[in-house]
Amino acid sequence: MPKVVQPMESYRLAQYSVQVPCFVCGEGNAFDAELCRHCFAPMALAHQANTHKLRPQMLAVIGTSGVGKTVFLGMLLDMLSRQAQRMQILARGAFSITLQQTVIGALSRGEFPAKTPNEPDRWNWVHCQIRTAAKRDPIELIVPDMAGEAVLEEIEHPQSFLGIRRLLCKCSGAIVLIDAAEMSGGLRDQDYFAMKLVSYLSELRDDEGRAWSDRPLAIVLSKADRCETCFDDPTTFARRSAEGLWEHCQERFPNHRFFAAGVAGACVSHFVRGVGHVIAPLRIEPRGIIEPFEWLVRKM
Repeated sequence: MPKVVQPMESYRLAQYSVQVPCFVCGEGNAFDAELCRHCFAPMALAHQANTHKLRPQMLAVIGTSGVGKTVFLGMLLDMLSRQAQRMQILARGAFSITLQQTVIGALSRGEFPAKTPNEPDRWNWVHCQIRTAAKRDPIELIVPDMAGEAVLEEIEHPQSFLGIRRLLCKCSGAIVLIDAAEMSGGLRDQDYFAMKLVSYLSELRDDEGRAWSDRPLAIVLSKADRCETCFDDPTTFARRSAEGLWEHCQERFPNHRFFAAGVAGACVSHFVRGVGHVIAPLRIEPRGIIEPFEWLVRKM
């Protein structure tokens, strides 16, 4: 019987004995894991952070389901990647381009992208490097596209989404989107959600015990193209239409500012069999997209 030499590969087990901490939640994972087994953040974030001298900062883009977070973030990335003279942005990793590709692809087909799934393992993440004339050193920034329903669940029932709480604790700032079109129609749901959110943020502290209320907070009145008065004076509009939110920001967040933004210059509602009435963009005219992000970068 011929002898067969079988090489021993027990050394591979040693690689699994050393845990790689997730960049978001800090929990250990195997070296070849794609997603964190605790919060489902991409482990590529941890590997990339370990290969760069600059420690990445995190930014949250938050709002209710359907408020336009995905469209806002995708359009922001697309505009910054094409306007290098204003602010240069460079994606880190192929996964960081998926959100931009999804949003621009949907808008080019005359439709809005599907809402972000509630499952954290299906969220899009962006890791990018930002260079501005005002800062000598570049900024490494990580931004997730979180589902609005998942954020609301964490606010109503703390600790239900480990990744969301850990991420918000580490964020250097946040962009909160509220639907200006709904508020102009007299609906209060956006005001209530925003009040819950800022109350939740004001109670958070990072690992070093620093309060979240000291960080910059940009409140963006989304879909302002359906309510032109927002662009004239976003602060006055918020004070009249979302008085509760305005009071909370005045009392708890000394470093805040209101903005107005819109992506679709005009929209139309049409009926789709099996789905119902669907809102679709007639033309794309982004306004006020970059300004809140530029303000946050200066404050961070």
